[in-house]
Amino acid sequence: MDRADKKELVATLNAVFKGANVVVVAHYSGLTVVQMQTLRRQMKQAGASVKVSKNRLAKIALEGTDVASIGSLLKGPTVIATSNDPVAAPKVAVDFAKANEKFVILGGSMGKTVLNVDSVKALAALPSLDELRGKLVGLLMAPATKIAQLTTAPAAKVARVVQAYASKSEAA
Repeated sequence: MDRADKKELVATLNAVFKGANVVVVAHYSGLTVVQMQTLRRQMKQAGASVKVSKNRLAKIALEGTDVASIGSLLKGPTVIATSNDPVAAPKVAVDFAKANEKFVILGGSMGKTVLNVDSVKALAALPSLDELRGKLVGLLMAPATKIAQLTTAPAAKVARVVQAYASKSEAA
């Protein structure tokens, strides 16, 4: 890599780090190409991304970002997973680590908050942003549905009583 390519890579990584809400760092030593492709595909489906770069260049790119505290984790063959959804990258990383013992999560960062391995796992256990939105809409719709049922219930009861009296008088 020549100097211009390195500067471009550092600028790109810096933009990624500034735009990401959560960053997860993991070791990937021993994974096959197919496994890495699977990881990339799963991350992309979840709305996250995976980057593999030289640790020295990644440390330079971290300067001036909120996630600069993860610089100490960048030792050895590391992969960096980022996402805007605070749950997407940790969830995929933890699920992938369960299936592949050679993928070892080291930690990460959510904004200026440093995450250890347990924090990443706890974050992965939370529901995703879309799931939370769905639950919120469901909670907001439930009272409206109950109100509609309550307002129509008395009218339906009156109609049944009238129908019962009508059928009783016809039978008599």
